[in-house]
Amino acid sequence: MILSTSSQAPASAAPASTEAESTGASLAPRGGRFARLPLLAGRSFIPLGLFARLPLAMLTVGALTLVTAVTGSYAVGGAAAGAVGIGSALGAPTLGALADRLGQRPVLLVSAVFNTLAVTALILAVYLVPAGGDLAAAVPVLAAAFVAGASCPQVGPLARVRWMALSSSRGGSGHDLDTALSYESTADELTFVLGPALVGILASLISPWLPLALAAALTLTLVPAFAVHPTHRAVPRTPARSRTASAAERKRRTELTAGQRAAGFAAVALPVLAMVCMGTFFGATQTSLSSFAASFATAELAGLLYAVMGLSSAAAALSVAYWPRRFGVHARWLACAALMAGLAALLLLPSTAPPMILVLLVLGVPVGPLMVTVFAIGGLVAPADKLGTVMTALASGIVAGTALGSSVAGRLAQDFGYSAAFLVPVCAAAALFLLGAGAAVVLRRGTAAARA
Repeated sequence: MILSTSSQAPASAAPASTEAESTGASLAPRGGRFARLPLLAGRSFIPLGLFARLPLAMLTVGALTLVTAVTGSYAVGGAAAGAVGIGSALGAPTLGALADRLGQRPVLLVSAVFNTLAVTALILAVYLVPAGGDLAAAVPVLAAAFVAGASCPQVGPLARVRWMALSSSRGGSGHDLDTALSYESTADELTFVLGPALVGILASLISPWLPLALAAALTLTLVPAFAVHPTHRAVPRTPARSRTASAAERKRRTELTAGQRAAGFAAVALPVLAMVCMGTFFGATQTSLSSFAASFATAELAGLLYAVMGLSSAAAALSVAYWPRRFGVHARWLACAALMAGLAALLLLPSTAPPMILVLLVLGVPVGPLMVTVFAIGGLVAPADKLGTVMTALASGIVAGTALGSSVAGRLAQDFGYSAAFLVPVCAAAALFLLGAGAAVVLRRGTAAARA
């Protein structure tokens, strides 16, 4: 069975941070559970990890805004945004696998430089496309957008990997890991609300190329600082396999039954599929809200409506740090997904903004905790030498699902109206509940088999 507990870092993990050691030799909980995080990682790690992931939140919307503004074509702009999403979905697990094998620091440093060059090339390529040009004339733009998405440093997932190592190697507890993952989900929510808002402000007030230029500048400065932060030492590289170790690994694999192999694969695949459904929920909700807002005002109002759900989701994610440990991850997944499916059905009721704001505010409550829970389960089931791969696969699942949800909901909104489009997030939430039930069965069987 390949199940492992990522919160149990290998004994060879290096000390997390000299900064953290000097900040507090004692990890006494002063100021609450979130006050322990700087003691684990150092005071600079939290703001650095927060702002270093901002370029990823700006990239898709920034590409859409710039390409549409310069070419005057929504088709080309949408294709460029799609190319960024596809590139990110494919590139993120690759970067995670490389980080597992080579270490986070070199992978982040190289990807930061490469991504900066790719974003710069994207900006230059856009201004070479003639106004009103079709997709054929925009091939260089689409290629640059794809490379920019594929090379974007995966700060959020790799930060989670560091927290998982830190929470065990420095004498932390399960509460510390829950607290760290709660913070990480909140940080993701905040950056994905702040990023598009920043793009809109800079593009409308100054120039449409400025958001992408700022994203490139942040990548080139903040990502290297995150890469070399001492916390990277807490995450050991996957060692090069010796001939003896390789033979032992082959023997271990041959001893696994077909059922054990299938259960091990399912244990990892189910959380990844859950994140695809979560992304589908996000993309479909945002697209449906655009159609909803356009029915009585303008489509631009959708961004403000969507931000309401993001803020309540972020606040609820923070609360997970205080949930009782006896409320296990499987029960949390099922309870949050069931509540999310029930509340998503309320999206079908409002016809004006005020009641929709209330629905979105309540709907965000189970979303943040569910994201925290799925990431936690992903860490539990990930093989010890593939933690970065699994974490980035979870993140890329959200990206791929967002594109899927936007596409399906957009088609339904075009043909049947926003009410039909809102059925997509309802179905995505229901699928999350079914996947949670499947994950609970698989993981309990895997635990029983491991104890046998």
